[in-house]
Amino acid sequence: MKENKVAAVQAAGPLFQSARALGKIEHFARRAAENGARLIVFPEAFIGGYPKGSHFGAPVGSRSDDGRDLFRRYWEAAIEIPGPEVARLAALAGDLKCDLVIGAIERAGRDEGGGTLYCASLVFSADGRFCGRRRKLMPTAAERIVWGCGDGSTLDAFDVSAGRVGTAICWENFMPMMRMSQYAQGVELYCAPTVDDRESWTALMRVIALEGRCFVISANQFMRRADAPADFHPVQGEEPKTVMINGGSVIVSPLGEILAGPVFGEETILYAQLDPADIARGKMDFDVAGHYARADVFKLKVNRERRSPLANDD
Repeated sequence: MKENKVAAVQAAGPLFQSARALGKIEHFARRAAENGARLIVFPEAFIGGYPKGSHFGAPVGSRSDDGRDLFRRYWEAAIEIPGPEVARLAALAGDLKCDLVIGAIERAGRDEGGGTLYCASLVFSADGRFCGRRRKLMPTAAERIVWGCGDGSTLDAFDVSAGRVGTAICWENFMPMMRMSQYAQGVELYCAPTVDDRESWTALMRVIALEGRCFVISANQFMRRADAPADFHPVQGEEPKTVMINGGSVIVSPLGEILAGPVFGEETILYAQLDPADIARGKMDFDVAGHYARADVFKLKVNRERRSPLANDD
C-alpha cells in the first residue's frame, strides 16, 4: 500500500435514475480527485438508488399491482455487468487516475435468468480497469423483497493503485465470518458503503478497523424526500425537507482513530491522508488472520462457487 489520500462521498443516489447517478459520480469523483484523493468511495446503492420508506406493496401473503410496477421501475434502473455504465465508470477511473468503489443495483444477466436484482459494490482501478463486483450476501429485512442474496463467488479482495481493497456492504459488516473472509485476504483498505445512518455505525467502523488492523472508509448517503421522484411515496411522508438518510460517513485508522467524520445532515466529501505504516504498527500486537487467528482451533470455510440452477454433465 502507498501513502494515499482517500475520500468518502456523502450524497444522495438518484432513485430510479441511473443516468443521473452517473453524472453525479463524475461530478463528485472529479471534485475529490482535484483535492488529491486517489481512492474515492461512494455509498451503497448510489446507482439505482435506495428506496427507503417503500414496502413495494408486499405485506405478508400479498402483493399489489402498484408494488409490482414499482419493482419494474427499479429493475429498469439497475445496471448489468458488463455493460455501458461499467465501461463509462472504468474510463472515468482511468481519466482521473483514481481508484473508485461505487454502490450499485445490479440486474442479473441472462445467463442467470435476468430477473433478480442485487445490491453490489463495484471496484475500479486507476489504470481504467473494472476489477470486479461484490454482491451483498444478505439483504436486510424488507430489502429481501427486491434484492437477491449474493454468493461466495464475489468475495474477492482487489489490488488497486491505492492498495488492497475489500468491500462489505451495510449490515454485512455485522457478520463476523464475512469480515474474516476479507481480513484473511490481506485487506488494507476496507470499504463499507452503507445507508445505516445511526450514530452506532461509527462504533462498528472503529471496531472493524481495530479488529482488521486496516483503514476503514465508510460512505453513506444523505438523502431528503426532495431527492426522490415526486411520484415516489415513502412511509415517512411527502414533506420535501424530510431527511430519509442522514449520512454518518467516517474514515478510521487501523488503531481505531477517527480520521474524518462522522458527518450528519449534509452532502459532503470526507478526506483523510493515510499512512500505510500504521497497518504494520497495529499488527505488532494483533493480527486477526495471522498470529492471533489460532488456526489450530478455529477455521473459516468459504464456499467460493458461483451459485447456478444449471449443472453441466461431465
